[in-house]
Amino acid sequence: MENLTIERKEIKTNVGEIVVYSKAVENTIPIIFLHGVYYDHNLWNYFINRISNHTTISIDMPSHGQSKNITKKNWTMEDCSKMLLEIIDYLGYSKVFAIGHSWGSMTILRAATTKPDKFKTIGLCNMPFEEGSFSKQLTFGFQHMVLPFRNFYVKQAAKAMLAEASRKSNPEIVEYLKTSMALLSNKEVKQTDKAVITTVDDGKNYLNKLKTPALALKGNQDYVGTLENIETIIVESGHTSPLEQPEEVLEMIINLTTKLKE
Repeated sequence: MENLTIERKEIKTNVGEIVVYSKAVENTIPIIFLHGVYYDHNLWNYFINRISNHTTISIDMPSHGQSKNITKKNWTMEDCSKMLLEIIDYLGYSKVFAIGHSWGSMTILRAATTKPDKFKTIGLCNMPFEEGSFSKQLTFGFQHMVLPFRNFYVKQAAKAMLAEASRKSNPEIVEYLKTSMALLSNKEVKQTDKAVITTVDDGKNYLNKLKTPALALKGNQDYVGTLENIETIIVESGHTSPLEQPEEVLEMIINLTTKLKE
């Protein structure tokens, strides 16, 4: 495969400056990748290294990775949706393929229902869709009490996000989670959990409005439910299928960018 240069940009959005990484292939519809909570753009390296027939774009979501210049204090999922559309417009693309993991999928879903003409197809990996609740706020409030004990917190997060078999057979994915979480302050973890989990609005409202062709994928040990109105692929994994079953996710991406677009 041709060795293409990765270009890094900082793009001003409604939440602040978002760091974007792109690998350009001329005259192609780009594929944009959005990661989930506690990860960063490196979640998608395996796939970007194997895609040579499309421009690829990966971003560091607010406060994650190198996107540290976040000016909006209490950003929401709606802000994330606006952020994605602002990035697409800034880069000058009329239409994109979009692939997300968890929070990234939630962002793509909301953006695609707002401006469906911007999206050719979308891939929703491990996407939560239930609204936040008081019980979730209590649960995460207790969990945040152990944030000062970061090693313990990361171990608990790994158990929730990765299947036991994945953690044992591929310990590097746990190390990657530790590395990406190390870039997050306790305050940033709390704000992310608030916006994405404990106070998020009902995802079913967006699913019912969705007009863009879509595929979903989730793990058989994933804590998220199965989407009713979208074809869903079930794989042997927990909540982080891009790390646990990369070949299955790559096949989904190929389907989205070739067969499904027809």
